[in-house]
Amino acid sequence: MKHDVFNQYVDKIVEFFSIDKEELFSKCKKRELVDARHLLYYLCFTRPMKKKYIENYMRDNGYDAKHHTIIHGIAVVKEKLKLDKDYLKIVSILQEGVNI
Repeated sequence: MKHDVFNQYVDKIVEFFSIDKEELFSKCKKRELVDARHLLYYLCFTRPMKKKYIENYMRDNGYDAKHHTIIHGIAVVKEKLKLDKDYLKIVSILQEGVNI
């Protein structure tokens, strides 16, 4: 069930960032890819989805995101949301229409 939600967020994020799914799950540390992954962690976490599920779904797609990496990404997005109203709008757009 949560896997479907995860996949919907992946689809929305790759479309929004104009990246390939393979790029999202690559080990590349380009800023836009890191930001996209952080948003994915945050969106899933606020759904709510357990961090362990997020970790497993990332691994299923070829990206080894450890528990502490996911926690860090969520914290980064929370901080950006406090400082940047535009980021809040991005999160709202990405959350729209995601359902089971």
